[in-house]
Amino acid sequence: MVQETRLSEDVIHCAFEVSNQLGVGFLESVYENALCIELAKQGVGFQQQKSLQVLYKEQVVGHFVTDLIVENKLLVELKTVSAIAMNHRTQVMNYLKATGIQVGLLLNFGTPKLGVQRIVYQYDESQII
Repeated sequence: MVQETRLSEDVIHCAFEVSNQLGVGFLESVYENALCIELAKQGVGFQQQKSLQVLYKEQVVGHFVTDLIVENKLLVELKTVSAIAMNHRTQVMNYLKATGIQVGLLLNFGTPKLGVQRIVYQYDESQII
């Protein structure tokens, strides 16, 4: 988890740089592309717009596309909304569950101050009834 914390800090630093430079009002894809430039500049490995499958009993039941996966340890979802809603957090949680990645960042470029939420997925079989 220490490695994920360091990666989170690196991504957040890059996201603040993007937010400070671009401000508010662009499409999500603009911020995503700018964030990729910053991550590459810092030497952080990532995959952009990675297509993944959702499995149910070892059968594909759906597909989704993540904004960024950083060094195969951190999932990053970008938004450009006036406020983060529960369904945005749920989306990240579901992506974490489907990928097996434990930590995600939800970054919102839709407000004057960059919104950052760190989401940790911990599957606990003891809670299943």
